[in-house]
Amino acid sequence: MDFLWIFLVIVLLFGADKLPKLARGLGKSLGEFKKAKEDIEKEIQAGASEAEAKKIEDEKRAAVSTAETTSMAEPTKKI
Repeated sequence: MDFLWIFLVIVLLFGADKLPKLARGLGKSLGEFKKAKEDIEKEIQAGASEAEAKKIEDEKRAAVSTAETTSMAEPTKKI
């Protein structure tokens, strides 16, 4: 019942001639909003992936450095 009152008020305010234009404009706006939301989500995911890749690369470098340091220290040990 509430929906009927809202629709009636809209028809009285804008007129029956402008309702299709308003609906079309609303549809386009919602489509643009959805596209912008998806673009933002892609940017966030790309940033997170980039950060994760950098973290993995840093961990590999640390492991290689540790391995090199350990292998360099072994020849200096005397039994």
